[in-house]
Amino acid sequence: DYRYFPDPDLVPMHVDQAWIERVRQALPELPESRRQRYVTQYGLPDYDATVLTAAKDLAEYYEATVRLYPQPKVVSNWVMGEVMRELNRQHHTPAQAPVTPEHLAELLRLVDAGVLSGKIARTVFEEMYRTGKAAPAIVEEQGLVQMSDSSALEAVIRDILAANAAQVAEYRAGKQKVWGFFVGQTMKATQGKANPALVNELLRTLLA
Repeated sequence: DYRYFPDPDLVPMHVDQAWIERVRQALPELPESRRQRYVTQYGLPDYDATVLTAAKDLAEYYEATVRLYPQPKVVSNWVMGEVMRELNRQHHTPAQAPVTPEHLAELLRLVDAGVLSGKIARTVFEEMYRTGKAAPAIVEEQGLVQMSDSSALEAVIRDILAANAAQVAEYRAGKQKVWGFFVGQTMKATQGKANPALVNELLRTLLA
């Protein structure tokens, strides 16, 4: 049997619960704890939480973005999609990414403001990653502002409907699948810049 005896040269150490709690708070968050927190705090699906917490630097990139743009699921989609794709393609760590959390949050706010469509935002992101420029600069340089002028967009749609009378007749006869054709033609005519919600609203009015 092992026997332990007090050492007369060592002062007895009394460990209270408060000290234990302070030490616990000072410890770095473990991946599993962080994963569970993402599910409860951010409402993320388990899959998203698992992917985002697989690497500490990726989790920190995600959280930094959420602090600036507090829509956890939207940020998760972008980080797991566009951000991770470029990181893997360029063999970068999140810290090496030209698109910082600040830049990504700024881009997402432009989408919210209706300045960019989701599709164009992805094109802008690729250019941001390639050049290191911020989203507003790229949007201005390339004239990528989303088309939300109702009158201008209505004129485009009227031209499309006039040029596709057969498809208009099919739609009005009940062929709902033709709707996608009209949307596609509108996006093509506007180089993807048309506001999708406004396109649908105008089509509903003009095809009624």
